[in-house]
Amino acid sequence: MLAILVGLAIGVGLPMQTSINSRLRSSVGSPFLASLASFAVGTLFLAIITLIDIHTLGFSTALFTSQPVWIWLGGFFGVIYLTGNILLFPKLGSVQTVIMPVLGQILAGLLIDNFGWFDSPKSALTSTRILGAILVLAGVIITVAAKGWFDRRHNRMAETAEMVATPAQRGLWFWRILGVVAGMFSATQTAVNGHLGRVLGSTVHAAFISFLVGTLGLIVVVLILRPQLKLSTPTGTRNPWWMWVGGMIGALYVLGNVYLVPIVGTGLAVVIVLVGLMAGSLMIDQFGWFASKKNPIVGTQLMGLLVMIIGVALIRIF
Repeated sequence: MLAILVGLAIGVGLPMQTSINSRLRSSVGSPFLASLASFAVGTLFLAIITLIDIHTLGFSTALFTSQPVWIWLGGFFGVIYLTGNILLFPKLGSVQTVIMPVLGQILAGLLIDNFGWFDSPKSALTSTRILGAILVLAGVIITVAAKGWFDRRHNRMAETAEMVATPAQRGLWFWRILGVVAGMFSATQTAVNGHLGRVLGSTVHAAFISFLVGTLGLIVVVLILRPQLKLSTPTGTRNPWWMWVGGMIGALYVLGNVYLVPIVGTGLAVVIVLVGLMAGSLMIDQFGWFASKKNPIVGTQLMGLLVMIIGVALIRIF
């Protein structure tokens, strides 16, 4: 039960981090600089927690020869997922930018569990678990599609309306497949970090290393792209202090996944977090948290959330 609560909590935190980082992006003028700042804050936060917990940030160099090289790649996979979403939104619109990565996450999560890839706990891919995964995906589609319909009706999201009205965009399937692949990288990151936590004997230490690797990867991206730093105040007021805490929420998300995977497996960890993610998104829409526009919840969205919960229950019980 504790694992489910942790998964839901970190899932709820994800859309909050997205809203916070969106506000940071509008101030610094670049999604890559905003992501780098977020990862850097998260790395510093986890470094402090790691020092408090195990009193060191180092690890045995013997791990480089005794463990597979992929245990160090979780942070890179996270950056690929993050960058993929940045690229997808202007091509697919908000609805498919959510649905395609979710499909990839569920698919990869169940495959990882079934075959025990990345030393994850094995969990056979039964027909009931497949049905549960389909219900989770259906719930996501219902929830997101209801939001898209509401937005179009009130003319609040031109991107969504355009995406639905003109589905025959050139190269659309390329971007859809890219979205699925990005989601698969996200689920793979969850499995890799879970194994790294077992190897190091510390979930906090594993989360720190993952964030550090992601930060280094983003530094390379920023050095290559050289985006311009603007440091503006788009609303005409002072920048809020909370726009810098997105990295801490992201750090807790990675930490929570490192804790979850050895207990429930990658597939179930992914779907539990997805339910929390959708619930958090609905709350942000309802209350307009973190300078987001208010977008009241409709009954169809709650129905979609209920379908997701039933799907998680099927995967968990069977």
